[in-house]
Amino acid sequence: MNRKIMKKIALIDKAPNRTRYNDYFQFEFDHYHMSSVPITKLLKKDVDLEVDLDQYDLVILVGAEAAKEYAKVTSVTNYAGQLVADKFVPISNPAMLAFKPEGKPDFQRAVDKLHKYVDGTVKKMAEGDFKGIDSTEEAKQFLQEVLDNAQGYVALDTETTGLYPRDGYVLGVSTSYKPKHGRYILTDCMDEDCLYLLQQICNQFEIVFHNMKFDYKMLNYHLQLEFNRKRVHDTMVMHYVLDETDSHGLKQLALKYTDYGDYDSELDEFKKEYCSKNGILQDDFTYDLIPFNTISRYAAIDTAVTYELFHKFLPIVQKNDKLRYVYETILIPGTLFLMDMEEVGIPISQERMAAANLYLDEEIAKAKEVVYGFEAVKKFEQDTGKIFNPNSVMQLRVVLFDYLGLNPTGKKTATGAISTDAEVLEQLSDEHPLPAAILKVRQLGKIQNTYISKILPELDRDGRIRTNFNLIFTTSGRLSSSGKFNAQQIPRDNPIIKGCIKAPSGYKIVSQDLTTAEMYYAAVLSGDKNLQEVFSSGGDFHSTIAKMVFNLPCKVEDVKKLYPAMRQSAKAISFGILYGSGANKVSQTVSKATGESYPVEQARDDIKQYFTKFKKLKNWLDTRKTFIEQNGYTYSFFGRKRRLPNVFSSDKGIAAHEVRSGINAEVQSLASDVNLLGAMGTANEIITANIDAKIFMLVHDSIVALVKEEQVEQYCEILKRNTQHDWGCSILNHPIGVDQDIGDDYSFGSWEEYYETSGDSISRVQTG
Repeated sequence: MNRKIMKKIALIDKAPNRTRYNDYFQFEFDHYHMSSVPITKLLKKDVDLEVDLDQYDLVILVGAEAAKEYAKVTSVTNYAGQLVADKFVPISNPAMLAFKPEGKPDFQRAVDKLHKYVDGTVKKMAEGDFKGIDSTEEAKQFLQEVLDNAQGYVALDTETTGLYPRDGYVLGVSTSYKPKHGRYILTDCMDEDCLYLLQQICNQFEIVFHNMKFDYKMLNYHLQLEFNRKRVHDTMVMHYVLDETDSHGLKQLALKYTDYGDYDSELDEFKKEYCSKNGILQDDFTYDLIPFNTISRYAAIDTAVTYELFHKFLPIVQKNDKLRYVYETILIPGTLFLMDMEEVGIPISQERMAAANLYLDEEIAKAKEVVYGFEAVKKFEQDTGKIFNPNSVMQLRVVLFDYLGLNPTGKKTATGAISTDAEVLEQLSDEHPLPAAILKVRQLGKIQNTYISKILPELDRDGRIRTNFNLIFTTSGRLSSSGKFNAQQIPRDNPIIKGCIKAPSGYKIVSQDLTTAEMYYAAVLSGDKNLQEVFSSGGDFHSTIAKMVFNLPCKVEDVKKLYPAMRQSAKAISFGILYGSGANKVSQTVSKATGESYPVEQARDDIKQYFTKFKKLKNWLDTRKTFIEQNGYTYSFFGRKRRLPNVFSSDKGIAAHEVRSGINAEVQSLASDVNLLGAMGTANEIITANIDAKIFMLVHDSIVALVKEEQVEQYCEILKRNTQHDWGCSILNHPIGVDQDIGDDYSFGSWEEYYETSGDSISRVQTG
């Protein structure tokens, strides 16, 4: 056996430290420091290491600084244990494992792989049979080969020119049906016979995707391929089930779980060189610019990686009944539902949005004039010869803290600089009106730049915008949104964007929200009969809580009017306890909400009184805390596993945050899953009942749909019934409450309350 045994090994870290690397590496190495003196933050000028790395067969790079300096790697997490440029192996700093135990599995995996590089048992990249097909006859032969020989599962992937079906087209289709094998078929060479064979493959076998929502839509929209929804898999979703804390990208998983390594690095280099040579931005680069002979091998490996990951992950998921239930019952059907929902699109009134854009131009100009009228701003401009920019953090610090002399709040940025974010400006507004004026400029600008400026150019021909809704990007199990715009962060207080989401003629927008969902499910999970009684009795939740806890001498319906501070206190405590808030946080929340001082001592007494009334809730919280601290994980009601290794951190703050995150996830994921299951059940039933209704958005705990006017009542009944379906997590005879709004637009009348329309423009309604 001709193995190359690497004899000369170097290890480079940031600076002298107490880490004993010999405890981790069972081989000899020369140890170097980028800085010869201990240092916390390493700058370029601090690097004084001089070493000839050509004399070494292998160079271990510890931490982000060394990885970036010598291997040009910007993410140690993604490349830990990977051989880069045939010499360098980045690895995370083991000193951090005491603070962030979550990194231990990846660190150990990297160490194990490193030892294999040293003894020569791991090659640079897996070998296999990967190539492209650009002839019709060869494509037919291969697809027939798949049809005749595949065993149960076939992996599919696409290369496209866009991120959405309507924005691009499919360049080619990758297919793998056995290990270390893949073909990339150029779409241009696929005739009707090829598409027929591909459809037969989809009919006969279980199809495995990585990021199913993307490839399924592309193949269906452009090639009219149909799939059996009960026979599809997604390795991205599968990995989320197995580790919700990690990245789920194909490249990252290939690096971590396979021996394919950084297999598409040459494509990345081609992209960089092409953009540099042709003077285009990398964001504007599309895959049709890559020659077929260059892209084909790497595209074929994509499905080979997917195929291998699937066979690694599937047995683990199937072995755990809870994880299998979540994968098969919630996440795969949920992914398919979100895919359909995204294709419906969000209906936008272009007229309203154009008018809103002009209105915001005028309002931003007015708000800036107010800012420029302050003496401190005038003095700054006079002294510097520059026009003050409210969005410049550097200028803002100078004006607020040097010219105005305001005291910093103590909040810092990630780099340790004084923060001037929205929270800081809001606090400083109590001391001077300028921070409030600047905050208004920023808020108006954010609405315009985040929504209007992004939405208008991205509208499809039907006047709708199609963005992404994601099931697997939050550790709590809540949905997120990304892509053309974030639909989860539409402004609540200002209806200017909600009012632009408008139903076409003959339809209504119907939105349904879960009522006080997190407290409802806390009552269910804890089994606290007193808390459950609050929901059973009906009425305003927070008023009922306040009356029960503080023995208020009035009817529940009068609490909000007679005892607003007590109601606010009850509300702050109710939500605060689920997030681990203590007396200090409750005191701040109530004081801010009521405008009156709410001492910490009073908050402490009220929390004690609260838990005296709801003892089983307190016991449940304590029990969950103990379980998480002892085990480092928890399961949700439906079986989602929340991994919480940082409870074992030596940093008490990190450990405490991990516990709070786990308890929060148990409640939040249950509310989110019930909402998702309700939406999925509704979508299926309205198809069966032939109702003209389409769900187009899930936002937090709400389900938003377009419904034919004459079928609104029927739709609302179906939606409510599906949402209140008893999954075994309901209060007896009192299902989760729902609130339903019906209107011509998503603001449900607030647009008309706020704005007056005149021709092509709008103006703010003058009140009071």
